[in-house]
Amino acid sequence: MNDYTLAEIVSIAGPLRALANENRLLILHWLADPERFFPPQVDGDLVQDGVCVGFITEKIGLKQPTVTNHMKILQDAGFVRSKRIKNWVFYQLIQGKVASCLEDVSQLAKT
Repeated sequence: MNDYTLAEIVSIAGPLRALANENRLLILHWLADPERFFPPQVDGDLVQDGVCVGFITEKIGLKQPTVTNHMKILQDAGFVRSKRIKNWVFYQLIQGKVASCLEDVSQLAKT
C-alpha cells in the first residue's frame, strides 16, 4: 500500500484538470488519429509535425485565442507538444501520456 504525499496528489490532479474539459478531450481524440480527422496540410506533415492550430480552430468552431488557450493547457499538462513552422503552430499528441495519467489515478484508487 502506497501512502501518497500531497505533492504526488497535486502532480496527478494537474493533468486531470486538463482532461476535465470536453473541448480538450475532443482535440486529444482528433490528435490521436490526425489523418482521419484533418485534411492534408501545405506546411507540415499531420503525423510527423502535428496539426496546425488553424485546422483545429476551424474544426472545433471556437475562436483562435480560445483554442490556443486549450492547447497551452494540454501542453502544460504534458499531453501535446508544439512546433512552429513558418507563422503557424502545430500540435502533436504525446503518445502514452493520457494512458499514463489514467494509470496514476488507477494506482491512487488502489490504496
